[in-house]
Amino acid sequence: MNASSQGLSRRAVLLSALAVPAAWALPPRAMQFPRDFGSHPDLRTEWWYITGHAKSGAREFGFQLTFFRSRVEATQSMRSAFAARQLIFAHAAITDLEGRKLWHDQRIARAGFGVAYASEADTDVRLRDWTLRRDANSYVARLPANGFAIDLRFNPTQPVMLQGSAGLSRKGPDAEQASYYYSEPQLASKGSLSLQGRRFDVQGTAWLDREWSEAYLHPDAAGWDWIGMNLFDGGALMAFRIRGRDGSAIWAGGSLRTADGHQRVFGPDELHFDAEGTWTSPRTRAVYPTRWRIQTPAGAFAVRALLDDQELDGQGSTGTVYWEGLSNLLDASGKSVGRGYLELTGYAQPLRL
Repeated sequence: MNASSQGLSRRAVLLSALAVPAAWALPPRAMQFPRDFGSHPDLRTEWWYITGHAKSGAREFGFQLTFFRSRVEATQSMRSAFAARQLIFAHAAITDLEGRKLWHDQRIARAGFGVAYASEADTDVRLRDWTLRRDANSYVARLPANGFAIDLRFNPTQPVMLQGSAGLSRKGPDAEQASYYYSEPQLASKGSLSLQGRRFDVQGTAWLDREWSEAYLHPDAAGWDWIGMNLFDGGALMAFRIRGRDGSAIWAGGSLRTADGHQRVFGPDELHFDAEGTWTSPRTRAVYPTRWRIQTPAGAFAVRALLDDQELDGQGSTGTVYWEGLSNLLDASGKSVGRGYLELTGYAQPLRL
């Protein structure tokens, strides 16, 4: 069942999802698991986001899979079983470093009829034949895509990492710009990645981000710059800045958790992102900063994309074009200390959530 059936175009569904009443501030709440591994359909926007790095012998890959849930306000009062009350989107990608190529695909459907759903009880998300579920404390992802496939199991090696203030993460100067946010870094990953029918048995490390929100971005925001880095010593670094349409920082945040479990949360005035190099997309002409210097209370770090062309075109589902790719993390001396993902949104066009 696609979003254009029953006389409702995909564009109309997306526009109606954006036409929501004024947002309200999210109240502090204690995270409850396994409940909060599941979906939160009363809030407008939500995602399950896994990125990682894996090896098959000497060959290296990056991978990304994201399931999104979006509440459509305009249809909530409709009684028809065909009403698109919730939309499920998904993106998947593999970065092949040896082949210097990004493979990516996308899906969209309304929730219901067994085609697409997101369970409230635990992580169990389906979009046709793409699935992500939590099974015996590990996550299993299976996404057969156009020209590639992801079939991986992710085993937690550390406790859940609550972001912000006990899981309530501010995203702007106004209280309503916030999300409930937790991460699971240092996931041990094992399974297979396939490219054009060729299977690679892989092992690696991944990062899971979970966020749900009523109003994520400030009205003047264009997008964000974000990193999630698994440190080689067992630590985890997350940092983001919300960027205005003029390129200035509207808000920033992040945290560092050391290998021994000590976590420091960064305030909005404690982070500084400075671009040190850019790449221009030959398709969209968007200019993405793929080399960064990031100042944090835990020290200065450099972020270096391992492949410049990691631009994803999600216009067929979420309506966005963004850059998201496997990157290296270096300390102030230039030593490689971690690997993970850099995400850059709002450079091709301002982002709307």
